[in-house]
Amino acid sequence: MDIAGFLAAFPPFDGLDDGQLDRIASAAQVEFFPAGTTILERAGEPAASLYVVRKGAVEILDDGRLLDLIGEGETFGELSLVSGQGPVASVRAAEDTLCYLIPRSLAEELLQSASGTRFLASVARRRLDAKRTPSEMPDMLATVGAQVRRPPVTAPPDSTVAEVASLMTEQRVSSLLIKVGDDWGIVTDRDLRSRVLAAGRSADALVAEIVTSPIVTVSAETRVGDVLLGMLERGIHHLPVTDGTGTVVGMVTDTDLLGLARQSPFALKSAIERAANHAAVVALGRDLPDVVAALVDSSVDPVDIGHVIAVTIDALTRRFLELGIARLGEPPVRWAWLALGSEARREQAMFTDQDHALALEPGDPADEDVDPYFAELARSVTDGLEEAGIHRCHGNAMAEHPPLRRSLDGWVEAFRGWMQDPGAEGSILSSIVFDYRQIGGPLETEPALDEVVRSAPQAYPMFVRHLSRRALDLKPPTGFFRDLVVEAKGEHAGRLDIKHGGITIVTNLARAYDIRTGRSDKGTLERLRAASESGQISDGSREGLEETFRLLWAIRLEHQVTQHRAGATTDDFVDPQELGPVRRRALKEAFRIIAAEQRALHLDLGLG
Repeated sequence: MDIAGFLAAFPPFDGLDDGQLDRIASAAQVEFFPAGTTILERAGEPAASLYVVRKGAVEILDDGRLLDLIGEGETFGELSLVSGQGPVASVRAAEDTLCYLIPRSLAEELLQSASGTRFLASVARRRLDAKRTPSEMPDMLATVGAQVRRPPVTAPPDSTVAEVASLMTEQRVSSLLIKVGDDWGIVTDRDLRSRVLAAGRSADALVAEIVTSPIVTVSAETRVGDVLLGMLERGIHHLPVTDGTGTVVGMVTDTDLLGLARQSPFALKSAIERAANHAAVVALGRDLPDVVAALVDSSVDPVDIGHVIAVTIDALTRRFLELGIARLGEPPVRWAWLALGSEARREQAMFTDQDHALALEPGDPADEDVDPYFAELARSVTDGLEEAGIHRCHGNAMAEHPPLRRSLDGWVEAFRGWMQDPGAEGSILSSIVFDYRQIGGPLETEPALDEVVRSAPQAYPMFVRHLSRRALDLKPPTGFFRDLVVEAKGEHAGRLDIKHGGITIVTNLARAYDIRTGRSDKGTLERLRAASESGQISDGSREGLEETFRLLWAIRLEHQVTQHRAGATTDDFVDPQELGPVRRRALKEAFRIIAAEQRALHLDLGLG
């Protein structure tokens, strides 16, 4: 293990000469911390060493809230070591972690140098930024171009890895662009760790060997909220920004767009993907409500928050699938895990349940060598999600339920059967199963299902009519007592069902519009925009329904955050007295908009 060579690639060691590096390396101790180990305790004993992560990852926690995720080559304990005070945050191994421990005397000598002082200042600023209140985050509706602070840092493709690392250090950036033919590629600090150090490449290797190309870019006019969601879904942390001509004008990172972002959904998703075992995934899943609460406090678009929740549940699901397969062995046939319902639409609240299914390689899913395996895999994922706080579906729309495990051919035939004659089962499942999205597995399923759904207007006109009628089943409050109609009796007496009285109706209207148009869009707002473009509804109707949808989601999430912080069980039943007169008037207008759209659809169907 070449300790000196490893340290030389990272600050604050990268400016040391060979003699200084050898002194530190020869004195360093190597210590292993199993996943879940608390290495430093907040307000506990001061750090006696400077810790450098050699392999693995550690979490920086403030009262259980994730502030930072420290990876290979990064340090911790420096502020406590220099101040002689107890750590201002706890440090816990996020996975099995190997660290180098640099003795106090050598660490202090290093940190008191000019470069060490700059390094300490950057660490202190990062820790302080991580504790910033969410209200300090940028406006999610602002354009991403406004977040660009400097032109992009670039290097030629014949640069060596050492030259690129030096340039990144000199320019204090975590990524740079490399010209690749007529396009651009990107190299990040993570690439230097994983593709150079971990792969044993020489510092003299050409950067072209590790560059990622082609790159994903974003227009400067894109709003911050959309950019963050795209980065979160793709698992990327650096994104080049282009102007109207397609020229790259700068780079933004998740840290630019969401405070430090380490306390954000990015950190939670990353930690889930790296979680070592079932218990660790469960524990991280239970952190999701706190992340949601912070986003609500920051006035992030409520529909975007629902998207973030869904992306996080996707990550939980994938990790439980990976752990299940590691335990059960390789699957006997190719497969696909499908999210259904609100998870498929990426419209999840803090209080949500599971809806999912399995599609298997064409053949007989009941084969004794096939179905038992997937039944056990589905059970382990469903159990894990429930332990992580995602409730089981009361209607059994889960892959552990045999009818929700079919061959892909079986799903195609089921879709056609339900569209030909919905029956009781098809009618119930139409609001769940016809919203689908693949989130795991090697078997490509969406194109085959999309083809069936898009054929509906010509092949299954009665099904299109059936879905349209289902969009009229639920009714918003149209008569008002003290501004709102509430539940008259039962455990929710005096409260308003914000989900079934509003959100679900908009969702059902949008789904009906989409299938009537012969499309297979997944999200409610996406469907409303498609309906407007196709002339099914006016721009005014689309705008009214979009504003209504956002208002209802905002009220729903704020209500659930209040319940969560009070230690109460979260639900969708809102006390109108919580809202205040302005919100009540807005809600009343929202319900009138929904009722008007239902009346228009009612007339369009020729029902009077």
